[in-house]
Amino acid sequence: MITKDKIKDLHYSVNGKIAADDLQKIADEVLTEFGKTAKMAGFRQGHIPLSVLRQKYNASAYGEAVDKAMNNDLNTYIADKKIRLAGQPKVDLSGWEIGKDVEYSMEFDILPTLPEIDLSKITVTKKVAKLDEKEVDTALENIRKSRSVAEKQDEKYKAQNGDVAVIDFKGFMDGVAFEGGEAKKHHLILGSGAFIPGFEDQVIGHKAGDKFDVNVKFPKDYHASDLAGKDAKFEIELHEVRKHILPEMNDELAKQVGQESVEKLKEHIREIISGQYTEAAQRDMRNELLDVLADKVKMDLPETLVEQEYNMAKQEHDHQHEHCEHKDEKCKDCKWDEKQERKDAERRVKLGLILAEWGTQNKVEVTRDDLQQAIWAEASRYPDPKQIFEFYNKNQNAVAMLRGMLFERKALDEMLKQVNQKEKSVPADELFKQASVR
Repeated sequence: MITKDKIKDLHYSVNGKIAADDLQKIADEVLTEFGKTAKMAGFRQGHIPLSVLRQKYNASAYGEAVDKAMNNDLNTYIADKKIRLAGQPKVDLSGWEIGKDVEYSMEFDILPTLPEIDLSKITVTKKVAKLDEKEVDTALENIRKSRSVAEKQDEKYKAQNGDVAVIDFKGFMDGVAFEGGEAKKHHLILGSGAFIPGFEDQVIGHKAGDKFDVNVKFPKDYHASDLAGKDAKFEIELHEVRKHILPEMNDELAKQVGQESVEKLKEHIREIISGQYTEAAQRDMRNELLDVLADKVKMDLPETLVEQEYNMAKQEHDHQHEHCEHKDEKCKDCKWDEKQERKDAERRVKLGLILAEWGTQNKVEVTRDDLQQAIWAEASRYPDPKQIFEFYNKNQNAVAMLRGMLFERKALDEMLKQVNQKEKSVPADELFKQASVR
């Protein structure tokens, strides 16, 4: 049992003692359970005497008994105190001997109690934007482009921005061809920015059959360090030019994308854009509410959780920048601001605790449908959705993380139903300037 405790804010230090007789009793329970399936020469399975099991396995059973007894003591203690652990306790056990009492100490942090939050006294801004018909027109034009056909042009046609140029190219630096700088019959969309700056501009205006040089300078941050910042010449042969021919926007094209007519297609696009406006406005309100909660709610934080969050962020930062070539004080991306990062970690822990506790108190749940919809939404952004489904099927930790994110979002959305919302008319582009949850 725990005999002594010392409490400072959310940090607990406790001392306990386990009687030798109690430990042997627990060890015997462990041996009895083990004996049900154990095999030993001279005995039928499940009929090995306890005295025989003690002779051979008592030491290992006793060690397990010490762990069980400490856990029982801790569970009884936190139940009596009506507290919840913020993480695994740090245990100090100097050692134990069979037949003797065991003394131990533990240190752990507990979760804070969520202070009362009066959401009715919080006001957030709901941004409202009028749908711009130009966005509908742009969407219709994108549909036309997606159904376009690149038709080969005659030899008199000069390549223009947006055309497909079928080219051979070979790159030279100081008169010497360099590795990776050559290709045959490459299809290059002019104006796509797929090649080095200036390359595509120098192809524009040429005709099929032309042979010419393109002179460029590789960017200073080019991924191949032996080419970065260097001048290069490419010998080009333009085999053919293909111009994208866009289909007419009519009811037939609308049917190809699942709508009855052009008018129905426009209505469908308006619904999609309006939904995007609504979701962007909702994200902004979530962000604003998070800022208010982080600023106004006062609560102690378990140092254990803050340290874990800080260390995770540090590991992620180091992993992302392990190959950075500019690891010095002048590199803003590489620099680790310990003071700011710890403040950020404290903020994340604080908001996580608030949302977890408030959501639990208000019976927020993440359903199976919620998870499936989120996985479908993520999978739809990838060329091979099957890989995403397989990833979540095989990775329960990823599912748990996704569930946690969905829980926090649902808790925030429930909170937003209880706060005051003040509408503000804004241009549509303002909705998408800061549209991610912090």
